[in-house]
Amino acid sequence: MTSPNSPSTPRHVAIIMDGNNRWAKSRGWAGIRGHRAGAETVRSTIRRAAEQGVEVLTLFAFSSENWKRPANEVSALMELFLLALKREVKKLHRHDIRLSIIGERSRFSDSIQKHIQSAEDMTRGNRGMHVVICANYGGRWDIAEAARRLAEQVERGELKAADIDESRLGAEVCLSDLPEVDLCIRTSGEQRISNFLIWQLAYAEFYFSPVLWPDFDAAAFDEALSAYALRQRRYGMTSEQLDAEGL
Repeated sequence: MTSPNSPSTPRHVAIIMDGNNRWAKSRGWAGIRGHRAGAETVRSTIRRAAEQGVEVLTLFAFSSENWKRPANEVSALMELFLLALKREVKKLHRHDIRLSIIGERSRFSDSIQKHIQSAEDMTRGNRGMHVVICANYGGRWDIAEAARRLAEQVERGELKAADIDESRLGAEVCLSDLPEVDLCIRTSGEQRISNFLIWQLAYAEFYFSPVLWPDFDAAAFDEALSAYALRQRRYGMTSEQLDAEGL
């Protein structure tokens, strides 16, 4: 394993946490037990990522499509989310970790919205690792919101349509103030991004782990980082060009 903060350690890791339901069903349990176990894995993964020198850890907790799941499962997930906001934020704060939540908040209950704001306010000044939770988030929603904000600027005469380019649009999407995603991990063996950070993953490296999320431990996380360390990120260039430039 590479040392923390070495060039081969990703600054920004994003994780699609998948497999909670399958983990529970394989044991004959209700799905919510898998989500509770997955919450424990979130804690241990935050701890391990910080130990390995990761600067930003983005976790896909609840997709905008997840509202289509059975009502009792959605209700249980919302209760678990609220409980985590109440119990975990002070622990993160004690370890100097900043917490941000991205996604469309208006669909959440007033109580959840209040605790999201409180969590962000409490940890805003922290200088340790930055944890970003994607909740009621979708990559298409993110890009559409960015486009809408630019369209409003054009309507107000603050911006010309001809001036809209990748840079301007990129500045409007979520996470634009953070380092680009270097590594995206998906657990459970599935190999798709499921509408997650569509814009932000343009040049990320992908690692697909066969491990179900509740079983994704420090060793599994380290394995993903080790695989990343062996990659050569080309950004459209050839290996020969990168070698010539010493990259």
